[in-house]
Amino acid sequence: MIESIRWYAQRGAEYGLTVLAAITINFTLPHLAPGDPLRYLVGDEVEALSEEQRQELLATYGLDQPIHVQYVDYLLGILSGDLGTSVMYGDPVVDVLVHRLPWTVLLVGSALFLSTAIGTILGAWSAWQEGTRTDAGFVGVLVAADSAPAFWVGMLLIAVFVSSLGWFPAYGVSSIQSSESAFGSTVDSVHHLTLPVVTLTLARVGGMFLVARGSVLTTAGSDYLQFSRAKGLSERNVLARHALPNASLPIYTRFTLGLGTLVGGAVVVETVFSYPGLGLLIYEAALARDYPLLQGAFLVLTVTVIGANVLADLTYPILDPRTAIAKTGGSTE
Repeated sequence: MIESIRWYAQRGAEYGLTVLAAITINFTLPHLAPGDPLRYLVGDEVEALSEEQRQELLATYGLDQPIHVQYVDYLLGILSGDLGTSVMYGDPVVDVLVHRLPWTVLLVGSALFLSTAIGTILGAWSAWQEGTRTDAGFVGVLVAADSAPAFWVGMLLIAVFVSSLGWFPAYGVSSIQSSESAFGSTVDSVHHLTLPVVTLTLARVGGMFLVARGSVLTTAGSDYLQFSRAKGLSERNVLARHALPNASLPIYTRFTLGLGTLVGGAVVVETVFSYPGLGLLIYEAALARDYPLLQGAFLVLTVTVIGANVLADLTYPILDPRTAIAKTGGSTE
């Protein structure tokens, strides 16, 4: 019990230091940028400001304080939920992020579920057919899909299904003249969401396929599988009921880490499809040099990645009790 508490305390301290380091870097980078900080905030209009206006603007953004005071204020602001005001929108950064984040969660969640399901099924089946043409075909196609840049896949889908066939819209999450009914609006949103989800799924399914295939291959010659066959189970049942569950830990690891990494990966896809999520917001904020908004968005990405790691640590023992035993120093008590 003591060893387990010590392990969790150590991991908590490690994650806490990681968050603090990320927050520090997030604070430092804009301050290291060359030039007048007000130019990054208000653009070329800074040349027309009087000295009094400059000082007032610096005070508004807290830039008239020493750097260590600004850092403390930044930390206190994060703890209180105040991430500053967006220069581009004129609204609190938290409000802008809350408005955009659900669309990214919908996109990333859909792509993560589909890529995990498809990659796991195909990877497990390919491993079970090792050395056959089926295995070679799956490996060739999905490795190629994994190697293709997401922006190129998105542009290809737009060229085929938008420009040539006209089956899907090219941007946004709703039509200009969307249906007034809830069902019609939902159908319209799904219609707009399809191509971004397919793009992000194709960008990730190859990696999940390789993880699932390699994991199942490590169990292929195990004694318990031979015993299952001796009991008369079919190959499909041996794979589904015994091989795949015992190979699930690496698959689950990639799934949980994907919760964090896919949010960052959605930047390119959302930009290609003008999808109004967090990724497109980062791109727009970078063009507008809206540093408060960029800092807030990067903070969300950081917390998401670290949160995914915490989730994996906490839930590993559910899938594999051996990890819980390792945390207690080799004892189940």
